[in-house]
Amino acid sequence: MSRNGDDRQARPDLPDKEVEDIEKRVAPRATIVHEAIRLEGRHELARSSSALGWSAIAAGLSMGFSLVAEGLLHDHLPAAQWRPLITKFGYSVGFLIVILGRQQLFTENTLTPVLHFLSRWELKIFFQMLRLWAVVLCANLAGAYVFAWLLAHTGVFGAETLLTFSTIGHELMEKDFWTMFSSAIFAGWLIALTIWLMPFAETARVVIIILITYMIGLGGFSHIIAGSVEVFFLVATQQLSWISYLVDFCLPTLAGNVLGGIALVAVINHAQVVADDRTEK
Repeated sequence: MSRNGDDRQARPDLPDKEVEDIEKRVAPRATIVHEAIRLEGRHELARSSSALGWSAIAAGLSMGFSLVAEGLLHDHLPAAQWRPLITKFGYSVGFLIVILGRQQLFTENTLTPVLHFLSRWELKIFFQMLRLWAVVLCANLAGAYVFAWLLAHTGVFGAETLLTFSTIGHELMEKDFWTMFSSAIFAGWLIALTIWLMPFAETARVVIIILITYMIGLGGFSHIIAGSVEVFFLVATQQLSWISYLVDFCLPTLAGNVLGGIALVAVINHAQVVADDRTEK
């Protein structure tokens, strides 16, 4: 029986127009959200490597503005205990540009194509997903490094701001391997949740992006692309070696982001949809 028919049985006294208004105000089921994201993932898997790569380079460059915004806010606020509560809003800037601009960000892709793969379990889709991950991750990191190098060597920002960028990077690198990995799980989890909320967020999109990415920044949760800009700045200014970047930051952060996005959002949300479908049958 249709949903409209179910509503008619419950309240036969309501006119058709009011039933339609009620349906518009009912939150979409998880199945609908899942399908919207799965279809987006299927579309991304069908894109050429060059299209993905250019979009991902743009995203890596855009993520650099999180570091710039946070650094500028830090420099223009007095030294006080509450200063991080304001400066960490700057962390959201890069994510706003990337998500609203529909650019390819690696941590988004731990959800969208994964849902399509979990729905089909085909080897072809699995290899398409690996191709997408490899292209997007490498291009994101390339864009992030270019941005960090430009910050370090173009003289756009003064010595005080450059020192702030260095401080932000060193604060991130204070974590040990397992702390970096654990915090990255939360970052991957939160970014995947952001993407899960997007299809039906409508006018609340900006608020959702700001609130969740602000939580990532304030909590010091490690994000492979946003964090890479911060650490690449240290590499570009010869304050940190490439080996330290790879071993101490990249490996634990990448693993944690993937685990948080896939295990805690994609798999669990897919499982609830499968369970709902079985119940309905």
